[in-house]
Amino acid sequence: MNLRDSEHMIAELNRNDRYELTDQVSEADLILINTCSVREKPVSKLFSEIGIFNKHRKDGAKIGVCGCTASHLGDEVIRRAPSVDFVLGARNVSKINAVLDRHHAVEVDIDYDESAYAFGDYRNTPLRAMVNITIGCDKSCTYCIVPHTRGEEISIPAHLIEREIEKAVRNGAREVLLLGQNVNGYGRRFGGGAGEDEPRDFTELLRQISRIDGLERIRFQSPHPLHMDDAFLEEFASNPKICKQIHVPLQSGSSRILRAMKRGYTQENFLNRCAKIRTLVPQATISTDVIVGFPGETEADFEETMNVLEAVRFDQMFSFKYSPRPLTEAAELAEQIADSVAGERLTRLQTRHNAILDEVMHAQVGRIHTVYFDELKPGGRIAGRSDDGKLVFVAGSEALLGAIREVRIVKASRGSLDGELV
Repeated sequence: MNLRDSEHMIAELNRNDRYELTDQVSEADLILINTCSVREKPVSKLFSEIGIFNKHRKDGAKIGVCGCTASHLGDEVIRRAPSVDFVLGARNVSKINAVLDRHHAVEVDIDYDESAYAFGDYRNTPLRAMVNITIGCDKSCTYCIVPHTRGEEISIPAHLIEREIEKAVRNGAREVLLLGQNVNGYGRRFGGGAGEDEPRDFTELLRQISRIDGLERIRFQSPHPLHMDDAFLEEFASNPKICKQIHVPLQSGSSRILRAMKRGYTQENFLNRCAKIRTLVPQATISTDVIVGFPGETEADFEETMNVLEAVRFDQMFSFKYSPRPLTEAAELAEQIADSVAGERLTRLQTRHNAILDEVMHAQVGRIHTVYFDELKPGGRIAGRSDDGKLVFVAGSEALLGAIREVRIVKASRGSLDGELV
């Protein structure tokens, strides 16, 4: 979502001036730091980054702090770092040209509605498109700061989503990634510009998007386990344009901890949905998020998370120690877990998952995957993603860019596969 926000900012800037990206800080006229505040570490890193950029920027160059930490800290960013020229919150991306020439401007209104705003056109690659379908979040997970930085959930009108995808397809994209904090919450609330005939749920939106000519692959992230009803999973399984890769955020395998997190489901519910996916689409990959060391987590609670890992055998897992965030209920809970305990649990979890991942990836050798090639690599190689989301490399030139080809896997590592064109 931050990547897409960055594309939107570049597109808006280019309405007034032609900007080119540079890797050299000393050459930049404008330095944008697009921030995340889900965990504490990126927030802590922000101010040291500002100091480095300020030291190396050329005379007249501007620094802007954008994104979720901007929403959270607001004018505190400028109080702590007066060298910052402006602060632009995650819900205010369309205002970037308005703040660019207002010294110490702060725009962080989390109730601002950009759902019907027509952003300018810019993508890092023309071969795939990231498209927002919702903004904000209505959940009340006790560990999460996102509702306080991105505001309430609003669905973007379907005709605007379709128009954006159609334009991306005309410009060369064959794959789209639909984005939202909880994509399968789509349709519950619309902002301005929505008609009465809008799709009223995510499943209906998927059906509508899949009718776009020239669009061959649909991915999405992230759905919420609570809203994975049978109709949605059956559409996921049966629609040939939907890639068979799905992210199912677990957070904890303990029903007691899930209740404390206010996730709305139990371990049993979660395992039921994963079993349904495996039954409908045996070849599907399932990825997840896990937090260890949530306040009050016992060894028994952690073992329940390990049990879910064994039961589902996730193809990818993003796992972290619990990080107390301001404005959240969990930060005020008395039973905070010692960092050393959380760290030891995280190591055990990741070690076991790495072993599972090694087994999963090495089992791919000899199999044939359908791969969409979208990235040229050094050394005469080209990379793409299989239908189920695995990173695949083959020998090839830019002539393969934008092609969808069958590949036989000849070598596997934990993070990627090597193959030969069939």
